Amino acid sequence: MNAHPIQNAAMEKKIVLVTGVSSGIGQASARALAHAGCVVYGSVRQLEHAQPIKGVTLVQLDVCEKASIDRAVATIIAREGRIDALVNNAGHNLIGAVEETEVVEVESLFDTNVLGVIRAIRAVLPSMRAQRAGRIINVSSVLGFLPGPYMGVYAASKHALEGLSESLDHEVRQFGIRVTLVQPSFTNTGFKMNTQRASTSIADYDFERELALDAIARASDEGTDAALVAGTIVEAVLGNWKMRRTPAGQASLLAKLRRFMPAAPVDASLRRAFGLTKPKAHGGSS
Repeated sequence: MNAHPIQNAAMEKKIVLVTGVSSGIGQASARALAHAGCVVYGSVRQLEHAQPIKGVTLVQLDVCEKASIDRAVATIIAREGRIDALVNNAGHNLIGAVEETEVVEVESLFDTNVLGVIRAIRAVLPSMRAQRAGRIINVSSVLGFLPGPYMGVYAASKHALEGLSESLDHEVRQFGIRVTLVQPSFTNTGFKMNTQRASTSIADYDFERELALDAIARASDEGTDAALVAGTIVEAVLGNWKMRRTPAGQASLLAKLRRFMPAAPVDASLRRAFGLTKPKAHGGSS
């Protein structure tokens, strides 16, 4: 029986596309994958303003535009013959109470964090199916399995990504393609500088919102280095398949707490972590 073409390429360098490499986890991951011997393409929205990354070929790609994704994927396949792994990293955050967040802001965030991932996946799957192999790595968050007070819309987008990824893995494993979720905690990537705030402000939320924002900023300043998350992404691309990979440290601890601890202590711990006040008694159930 003749070997499938992908088997002949098994010992070749992996061709990897990483979205959103301008900074943070995406940039660190692209660099780490190149260092690990992969042929890496990193996407940026504006090539003319992008800083070069050693060992990484930058491509123009906006995850909110299907035509842009299709062009970039077609260019890589024409040049390399295939794409072995897609790392969906591009995304953005939003701070604000759910009530303060306009629907248009929700739509914008989901367009990047969820629909952008779907667009990229749909672009690479035809070639991965044809070669009967591939890895899709979706960068989620601990807020994909935990609540995120004053980051509710962001948490919702990551919860959506988790359900999408698990479902997709069942659909595509028949073709030799596997999907992995990487779930980092807060990383030291300039949280306040890189985070948008909801355009509406409701005074009743001011006190707790600012407490939460300060707590999140401190957690980010003291958080995991992007290089550690990048190492986890390299393992997800090149190592044995696992559905979920949480970087060592806080993310791994939070995953264990969510799984094994009773709900009430987890709830209380989360409120402390976000700096939230004790709820006032209103006569109802707590």
